[in-house]
Order: sequence, then C-alpha cells, then structure tokens
Amino acid sequence: MLRQPGPALQPRTVGLPGTARPLAFTLEPGLTLLEAVARPLRAAGFASAVLELAGGGFGPFAYVMPAPSPDASHAAWYSAAQLPAGGARLERGCVTFGERAGEPWLHAHASWQEAAGRRGGHVLPEETRIAAPVAARAWGLEGLGFAVAADAETNFPLFGPVAAPPGAGQIRVVALRIRPNEDLCDALAALCRQHGFARAILRGSLGSLVGARFADGRSVPDYATELLVTEGRIGPDGARVAVALADMAGRVHEGVLLPGRNPVCITFEGVLEALP
Repeated sequence: MLRQPGPALQPRTVGLPGTARPLAFTLEPGLTLLEAVARPLRAAGFASAVLELAGGGFGPFAYVMPAPSPDASHAAWYSAAQLPAGGARLERGCVTFGERAGEPWLHAHASWQEAAGRRGGHVLPEETRIAAPVAARAWGLEGLGFAVAADAETNFPLFGPVAAPPGAGQIRVVALRIRPNEDLCDALAALCRQHGFARAILRGSLGSLVGARFADGRSVPDYATELLVTEGRIGPDGARVAVALADMAGRVHEGVLLPGRNPVCITFEGVLEALP
C-alpha cells in the first residue's frame, strides 16, 4: 500500500449504473486535445463519455510522468511537463471526458513514439494539439457522468461518477471509481457482483497503481505508475485486466495484471459495460 495524506474515505469503490451509446469520430488536426474531444461529444449531446484512441499524432505535444511528491501533502506527484521536439506518434490512449467546475475537461493516459523512443504517461489536454487525425471510439454516458471534485484522501482534484439525466441508450453500464490501496482486479469483480453483471468489459479506463505485478512474474518496482487498460474482462472467475503503463521514467510496460497484487495508487476510473 501507499499511505495517503488524508483519511481513507468510504466507500472504497464507487459505481453508478446507467446506459451508454457508442459513437466513432476522428479527432480533428489543429485543435487542442480537449477541443477535439469535446466538440463532437457535445454536438452529439453528451456531457460525459469514455474514449479509446488509436493512431494519428500530436504536435505540439505535452505530457507528464509519475514522480515523487516534493512534500507530505501528496503521496506521489508529477514530473515537469515534457515537450518533445517533433511531437509524437500516438499508439493508443484512454480518456475520461466530463466536467470540471461546469466546463468540459478530460483525463488522458496514452502510449506513443517520440524522438527519444517509446514513452507513456499523462497527456496535458490544453497544451497538446492534434497533428494527424486520431481515430476515437467513444461511449457517451446517460443517467450518469463524470465530474472533477476535490478529494480529501489524496489531496488531488479527481474525476468521479455523478448522476445525470437518463437517456435512451440500450447498453447497460456502470461508471466507476476505485480509491487508493484497493486491489484493482478484486474491486472490479466486486463491482460487477454488486450491480448484477455476470460478465462485463472495461471501456476507456485508466488510473494509477502502486508499481505493477504481472501474471507472467514481471514487476515494476516504482511506487507510482500510470496505466491505460488495453483489454479488461470480468466474469465469474474474476477480472482479467491487460494494461499498458508508464513507470516514473516514462518507460512503457505491458501485460496482464496479477489479481490480488495490484493496489490502486491515486485513483482508477472508467466504465464497465454489461455483456450478455
């Protein structure tokens, strides 16, 4: 576990049920990442969504990596902003889109290729611009959404599920947040049971772990790593979650997480979609 500066808040896992509608679009070159995501979603009537991105490129491009906290007010922090010359070619990314102080905001983790090699981390949405078209798959949320609020446990402003007006979507989903030091796989399995999902798939989900321990025996010793889910399925036998994650040097590690051995660092957020 990683001790947080504030009290352990309850409940440790938060999930709100609702529905979703899938849509696909292209992030338009010349726009900031925030603008390129917000415009088509707002035009389609969605205030919140989760997204999976693939291909294309960023330039200018700005990101941060997990780093030690400079003081005791946080358990972990961010590096200085990295601005690689020449931008980056995106491999894949996951995005939480919602609201912060009533305005559109997003949280994005990705992996990419830049001049220095393959890297990963937290993409800065207003400092990054789309340089080449990016394919986006989105799940617009109805009856629920995501909003940023102050979190007393971690001292970070974090996305969490909130209620919203219902819609006509046919896909049953749960918007979720998992708090620090809860095992990711165990918490996902518990959320499925709580909401009556016999089987589910993760959509557009991201967060951070205390290091990482993979099912094949590999591990990442850094105490803060930032991840995006590349495949997540939950069934009667538990959760199988494959991730790409960045360590504190921005190096990318990929694999299937070992259940019971991967506690959340600061937060994990995303959407569970019920499967037949």
